[in-house]
Amino acid sequence: MSLLFSSKKLGPHQLDNRIIVAPMCQYSAQDGYPTSWHTMHYGQLALSGASLVIIEATAVEPKGRISYKDLGLWSDKHASELKNLVENIKQYSSAKIGIQLAHAGRKASTDLPWKGGNSLAPNDPNGWQSVAPSALAFGENHEPTALTIDEIENIKDAFVQAAKRAESAGIDVIEIHSAHGYLLHEFLSPLSNHRTDLYGGNFNNRSRLLFEVFTAVKSAVSDNVCVGVRISATDWVQGGWDLDSSIALTQHLEELGCDYIHVSSGGLSDKQEITIGPNYQVPFAQAIYNETQLPVIAVGLITEPEQAEAILLTEQADFIALGRGLLYDPRWPWHAAAKLKQTIKVAPQYLRCAPHGSKDFFK
Repeated sequence: MSLLFSSKKLGPHQLDNRIIVAPMCQYSAQDGYPTSWHTMHYGQLALSGASLVIIEATAVEPKGRISYKDLGLWSDKHASELKNLVENIKQYSSAKIGIQLAHAGRKASTDLPWKGGNSLAPNDPNGWQSVAPSALAFGENHEPTALTIDEIENIKDAFVQAAKRAESAGIDVIEIHSAHGYLLHEFLSPLSNHRTDLYGGNFNNRSRLLFEVFTAVKSAVSDNVCVGVRISATDWVQGGWDLDSSIALTQHLEELGCDYIHVSSGGLSDKQEITIGPNYQVPFAQAIYNETQLPVIAVGLITEPEQAEAILLTEQADFIALGRGLLYDPRWPWHAAAKLKQTIKVAPQYLRCAPHGSKDFFK
């Protein structure tokens, strides 16, 4: 039996296999609302055979968006539109549906990637004033304003309200985004957090906001909702957030009742130096896996079925998340099952398309 196609629990949910669709921004929302693009996009990914589809980074407040085309969940109307999307998907797919709740911090107010992705000034028609732990810009982005304690309290509440709306919309998994240089990651890293109050300075203070957000979100939703965290295991910059800090962070999140940790890296500094290749982030996942009982999700240039299977067999992670590889091949789980000689659950409308001579391929 392939581990990749074995069932495993994630929080309260029993997943059919270990394949997860990682959250990938689509920059196609309208005032934070999902559009027909999201229906088509997430519909096909939910029919891919992956056991969990995590919807892209979704802003908890308008100024927490990366771009003016990001998804949002800052009102009940947004929750209603999200519920329509989720119900349409679940009508035809057995995949669990997650959502990544996020605040972009100092990396907010940018143009669309295919238009250059440049920082937009606050006076630009599509821009706004970004916020951050400290008034330190990301690269050539416009300078953010440092958050006050009252503003931090408002952001915590925004995460809580978004989490409640997500559950009301039928979401099974909430992933708190604390990676890739966005707000919660900015608080963690000494490169972007120069505060001298209770949210800055030592590890405990820099981690405080993430712990408070997680605890508040976990308390705000029912036990039917899985709540996990995505982190960048390292900034890839000397003197920045590092693996040892990530291990300590994960261990404390475990004590707080976190359901999983999703291990990525980088994104905080334009000075990062990353050597990219197959499995380039998996060693971080393995190091954390070795020091925690939390389910660990590995991600990062995992493209081949045998590669994914080996990560699980050698106990480097519990689940495999794919991003761009699934955009390139939305039937990757089908092809992986065929290569590993496994069966996979598909919608009944597709049962007749099993490879010739493989009548037991689909279930």
